[in-house]
Amino acid sequence: MSESNGMQAGKAVGLSRANRAILIAAFVLLAAAVGYAIWRDSAPAIADPAIEGGAAPGDQIAALEARVQREPDSADAWTALGAARFDMGNFVGAAAAYEKAVALSPESAGLWSALGEARVMASERDPMPAAAVQAFDKAIALDARDPRARYFLAVKKDIGGDHKGAIEDWFALLADTPQGAPWEADLRRTIEQVGAIHKIDVAQRLAATRPRAPTADEMPVAARAIPGPSRAEMEAAAQLPKGQQDAMIAGMIDGLEAKLRANPADVDRWIMLMRSRMTLGETAKAAQALKDGIAANPAAAGRLKAQAQLLGVPGA
Repeated sequence: MSESNGMQAGKAVGLSRANRAILIAAFVLLAAAVGYAIWRDSAPAIADPAIEGGAAPGDQIAALEARVQREPDSADAWTALGAARFDMGNFVGAAAAYEKAVALSPESAGLWSALGEARVMASERDPMPAAAVQAFDKAIALDARDPRARYFLAVKKDIGGDHKGAIEDWFALLADTPQGAPWEADLRRTIEQVGAIHKIDVAQRLAATRPRAPTADEMPVAARAIPGPSRAEMEAAAQLPKGQQDAMIAGMIDGLEAKLRANPADVDRWIMLMRSRMTLGETAKAAQALKDGIAANPAAAGRLKAQAQLLGVPGA
């Protein structure tokens, strides 16, 4: 979109330059947090030696780029490279890698929505470029429940002036969100912000809307990939009252911290710890985890700070 067309679009939805800037900033930052959390929590883990062991970000990228040279027909390799580039803020590069991945695995809704998110973040002027919308539409065609595509398509409605429609879509997504999902707080904050900007009362409905009960495969979302109870124990925990679930998650986090004391060079576990603390509302502890992680891994400070920013960690 040209600059003149972008200005015309702003006038078409009746937004002042200041309000438009606020909306774009809020949506891009919140969308990144929500989209990233959805991707990391819903996508299958892709093991790669370049990411294991707390390698420096530059070394990770170099290793992943070498891997796609060795395995040019591997969707997993291109996906890992796309995720790593996204982590580093190289959104144009991330989009290019995801384009390779979807060409090799065109039936993956998650990959299409990851591509759409990267295209949004790579756009300097248009907050919702047509190429991103195409990717989100493709994701929805493959999986109508894809949460990230649903989130961004609601953003498109709001930018286009359909604020009530966007809020309805976000409420529907919130109702479908598994209990404990790390993007719930950001999604609620988006609804609150848009409601406040456009004088739409959402407070009572937000208070009444609760995430759905997680399935056995999803419980507890916030603790996925954190070493702890067996699958059978996690399935049993899905039937526990919320207070007992929280106690179980707290115990798993304690175990994660113990592993970090034994191996403070594990950058991925520091990110898991920050994510878990933020999910539990323990923002001060999340901020301390960021400081401790950087102190233990100064070469990975950029990656840790980038992830902390996406999670909303104070001071990031």
